[in-house]
Amino acid sequence: MNYRHAYHAGNFADVLKHGALTAVLLHLKRKDKPFAVVDTHSGRGLYDLKGTEARKTGEAEAGVARLLADARVPGALAPYLDIVRDFGPHRYPGSPLIVARLLRPQDRLVAIEKQEEEYRALSTALADVGNARAILGDGYRELDKLMPPKERRGAILIDPPYEEPGEFETATRALIAAHKRFATGIFLFWYPMKERPEVTAAAGELITAGVKSLLKLELDVRAPPDAVSPHGGTRLTATGLLVVNAPYGFKDEMNRVLPFLAQELAQGPGAKFGLERLAGED
Repeated sequence: MNYRHAYHAGNFADVLKHGALTAVLLHLKRKDKPFAVVDTHSGRGLYDLKGTEARKTGEAEAGVARLLADARVPGALAPYLDIVRDFGPHRYPGSPLIVARLLRPQDRLVAIEKQEEEYRALSTALADVGNARAILGDGYRELDKLMPPKERRGAILIDPPYEEPGEFETATRALIAAHKRFATGIFLFWYPMKERPEVTAAAGELITAGVKSLLKLELDVRAPPDAVSPHGGTRLTATGLLVVNAPYGFKDEMNRVLPFLAQELAQGPGAKFGLERLAGED
């Protein structure tokens, strides 16, 4: 596996993913009851945007950097960007550190990472967060062990690198299994929008398996066609989230956030967004 998120930290996909995650956690915090967050592919936790990898792609410059000086950001993008600013210039917090900043004393985070070097960095990044635990292991296997959380409230972020053959199907099966054990949980399933048939198949499998509330969010920034990934091939230009059990008001909030992101993060003509209810009612 040659994927390293350091190349991509703070890009448009992170902005969408972390903005949506922030919105979900702010919703959970409206009640005093504790909640748990499980992050299945946590990465190293904190990224140097002046490092070799980030400078090689410049993806953060075309992503979060465009928004940090903008006072007009709608919805949960504002608190998300406040968290990013708190880490200082040239550093970007991954999902575990964003979650950690939003936890209350009664809440907790379980952050899973498979690669040992990334896990060591993650453990260091979370060392001072008393209600966060880092686990070295396979995110899918660990998720199965952790369901359902004792709090019976929470959010699960499934955010794989999609470097392994058949990983889209593996991630879909893991989500279905976790949902069967934690049917009231909020699940955010991130994907690169390279293989649309896989997205359609995953959504169909989720509904067939009993998911009664499913929302699809997509963002296409239309990067130039000659943009090249550091891993070879064309660079990611579009991304999406399948959200199971999206909280009340989440769709309306994303309906404000997505057109803003399509406009502000466009890398070429024709940038667009999609927001579709696949199951359930608004």
